[in-house]
Amino acid sequence: MPERSDRAVLACYAHPDDEQGVTGFLHRCVLQGVRVGILCATRGEVGQIADPALATPETLGIVREQELRRAAAVIGVHDVFFLDYRDSGMAGSPENADPRAFINADPEEAVGRIVKVIRAFKPTLVITFDESGGYGHPDHLAICRWTTEAFYAAGDPSRYPEAGEAFAPARLYYSSFSRSIIKQFAAFLAQNGIPSPFPDVNPEQMGLADERITNTVYVAEYVDLKRRSLEEHRTQMFPNTALSALPAEMWRAFRSVERYALAAGVPLPQDAPEDDLFAGL
Repeated sequence: MPERSDRAVLACYAHPDDEQGVTGFLHRCVLQGVRVGILCATRGEVGQIADPALATPETLGIVREQELRRAAAVIGVHDVFFLDYRDSGMAGSPENADPRAFINADPEEAVGRIVKVIRAFKPTLVITFDESGGYGHPDHLAICRWTTEAFYAAGDPSRYPEAGEAFAPARLYYSSFSRSIIKQFAAFLAQNGIPSPFPDVNPEQMGLADERITNTVYVAEYVDLKRRSLEEHRTQMFPNTALSALPAEMWRAFRSVERYALAAGVPLPQDAPEDDLFAGL
């Protein structure tokens, strides 16, 4: 039976499939009767396409929106919100200059769009990327920055009065891989002669520093479900990638733990269980 129906979680990300780092926690919330929503800034329009039969550059955004909706449904999430910005592409790519790109949005407007969703959905917890964006993707950095500002602005009635009645979420969490895990992954790739997917990014600048992690959620029982959710992002399922080279047991271990850092809001009680992001609320 659901434990609480008055709680809600809103996971804010930049592209379809970014949500995959938190699907275990989101699914557990669904099972506990917590309302769960996913906010996505773009539709990943300029991503690569694993199989030309799945999409064209012109249709990729539409296809990836549907992939996200199906991936979310696998874990029991049906509230999916899009901010309707365009994918900015990887750092240094020509798409960075597109005036429709998320990174070129007017910050006040972008924050306002997130505030509007927060006030309508009324999440207890807001989750987004950490300040590194995981690996420095420009859109990941932007969604972290603007979600953080929206977390504060949503509860301020003097800001964005047109976006609905003020509502203040209780906590903001950043989610990412721990830096120690990223280093282990980099070492495995190097030892096996596998090119890094992020050759220009220093592992010391990726993910969450271990000492910042406030909550660790163990989701081994959901790993198979998480894989099914991930596989709904068919256009992004490339063979022979660094992740696909992981041995099955390492992949399961990698996906069995999700890490979070409390970034703002109500402090956690000193004796809070490490897997309880709602502790004390």
